[in-house]
Amino acid sequence: MALRRKLLIGSLCGAASIAALAFGLVSADRAFPPPIHVADTVSKEVLDRNGRLLRAFATPDGYWRLKTTAADVDPQFIRMLVAYEDRRFREHSGIDPLAVLRAAGQFITSGHIVSGASTLSMQVARLIEPRDNRSILAKLRQMARAVQLERRLSKDQILDLYLTLAPYGGNLEGVRAASLAWFGKEPKRLTVAEAALLVALPQLPEKRRPDRHRAAAEEARGRVLARMAVSQVIGEGEAERASAEAVPDRRRQLPAYAAHLSELALRKDPAAASHRTTLDRSVQDGLEAVAREAAQRLGPKVSIAMVMADARTGAILGEVGSADYFDGSRAGWIDMTRIRRSPGSALKPFIYGLAFEEGLVAQETIVEDRPADFSGYRPRNFDMTYQGDVSVRKALQMSLNVPAVRLLDAVGPTRLMVRFRRAEVRPVLPPGETPGLAIGLGGLGITLRDLTQLYAALANRGMPVKLGDGIGEAPSIIDGDPLLDPVAVWQVSDVLSGVIPPTGSRRLGIAYKTGTSYGYRDAWSVGYDGRHVLGVWVGRADNGAVPGLTGYGSAAPILFEAFARSGLAIVALPGAPRGAVRIAQSELPASLRRFSATANGLVSAFARESAPHIVYPPEGAHVELGATTGEAISPLVLKLQGGRAPFRWLANGKVLPDAARRRTTQWLPEGAGFSTLTVIDAAGRAASVRVFIE
Repeated sequence: MALRRKLLIGSLCGAASIAALAFGLVSADRAFPPPIHVADTVSKEVLDRNGRLLRAFATPDGYWRLKTTAADVDPQFIRMLVAYEDRRFREHSGIDPLAVLRAAGQFITSGHIVSGASTLSMQVARLIEPRDNRSILAKLRQMARAVQLERRLSKDQILDLYLTLAPYGGNLEGVRAASLAWFGKEPKRLTVAEAALLVALPQLPEKRRPDRHRAAAEEARGRVLARMAVSQVIGEGEAERASAEAVPDRRRQLPAYAAHLSELALRKDPAAASHRTTLDRSVQDGLEAVAREAAQRLGPKVSIAMVMADARTGAILGEVGSADYFDGSRAGWIDMTRIRRSPGSALKPFIYGLAFEEGLVAQETIVEDRPADFSGYRPRNFDMTYQGDVSVRKALQMSLNVPAVRLLDAVGPTRLMVRFRRAEVRPVLPPGETPGLAIGLGGLGITLRDLTQLYAALANRGMPVKLGDGIGEAPSIIDGDPLLDPVAVWQVSDVLSGVIPPTGSRRLGIAYKTGTSYGYRDAWSVGYDGRHVLGVWVGRADNGAVPGLTGYGSAAPILFEAFARSGLAIVALPGAPRGAVRIAQSELPASLRRFSATANGLVSAFARESAPHIVYPPEGAHVELGATTGEAISPLVLKLQGGRAPFRWLANGKVLPDAARRRTTQWLPEGAGFSTLTVIDAAGRAASVRVFIE
């Protein structure tokens, strides 16, 4: 009985001791948790629209540490890593007893450490809590931390910590940073040789750095390959071929695209670890390469900026703020896409678009290019010569100044500025000035982004789009009236698509316009196809003059090269909308054969001719509006020239709703067949045409 009582008491004491020990361990575990939070400090990343890395920023302590998960890495690498470092990773609870017994036996028989018993969990414990020595006490603490990690995290989470924190030499940490630095690519797809090197480096990262200790790196990689062949993770032939592959001999720079936009993203949301942009890295790469090369050709202090966007959505696909962000001689840190500069002749297409829309001119209308005086304003052409009588088409293609000012005088500078506001673009006039004729030749300030936004409307059939900022601000279609009507947009695009490419550039099927500001300070070129728009600015950030700098000679070649190297397929320009035609000069009505304007802005074929004349549709025209196909009938645009406002329109004797002061209006036919259209001006003079609606 006494013996039984002693055994019972002993058992209770033992159980109590075990319980107390367990309680103590649990309490210690809670009181001293592993510092997993250190893995939260990773490099901030800026990504493109497809999730590809544009730029990474070092951590506050100066390390390139990119957050990495097993999904980011080639599965072959994971298999090789586990097979080499911790074959029973999925079975143990942080400590591998078999590996511990093996290491202990080797230590006893040899008197020194032959091989370690570290599991991947123990290695992660060392990474989150580095140790200065390899003492037994440090190893025991590492084991305890490994058990703690296993209690808190899944195996996959522990593996992700290793992939993020493993050292790879210098200030490289994690598999993604290492793969980008040593191989110049993400670790999604690695060769067997690349995977083996990444397995080998973390054991002795400094002594095996390929750029400094190539032989040691090759030897370590070879041991990994040999063991993988023995373990049948890879075949012997595969290991042999991988051994023959060269080890990288230099460390590459991590991706550093879109420097200005990346900095802006961090300023907007400093706490975010990842920033998604609308950029396309392939487009960005092509644009930046073109900018760097062009800046070298153009000489010192010259910078280049570019904006490429999807004209249908307003999404920024590529943006270059300067030729080289880190080039102090070019003030590369200044984002020139957002600086207001004089656009020179780059706004002329919108003047011509208004003139087309108002029915004042056609492409083959003759306009004078001779010295002219507009109430003291005397514009001159860039080359100080004059062409005499030229067609409107040629005047725009040659970017002649006097014809553009003549048309702006007729349509009105204020109206042009109002149209810009439809696209949510507000150029800045000199202090205290109101819109005058000088705005047609660059007498205002506008940013490259805003100029590109204006041209996006031309690529989008006249409908303006709001360009996003590439990061947080979403692009959008702007509700409201079009910048220009589709017929006028087509006329402008048809003219600009016929401009000869700059010397050395091949035709790409784009429409484009150039501009040069006063004093050779700014060179511009903006071009578009049926989907994309690209704006280019060239100049000095300090607004200094660059002798010989011109839009056609300096900016246009960059535009064509950037379009070609963007990687985007050229989309055909939109076809002609209903009512858009190019008429030969000999077939134009008398009022459109020659343009001239009176002092009060009324336009006529000759100064004395003031009777109204219907410009469109012409007499006897067959106009297809869908009336005979069962489609919804489209409205017909009516245009007149001459006469005195207001005007009254009649269709088949029925008065259209409102008198108008504008020289364009719309009429919705009731059906197919012949119709008679009549306009009566304020003086009672009338003009009529008979057309057939299809």
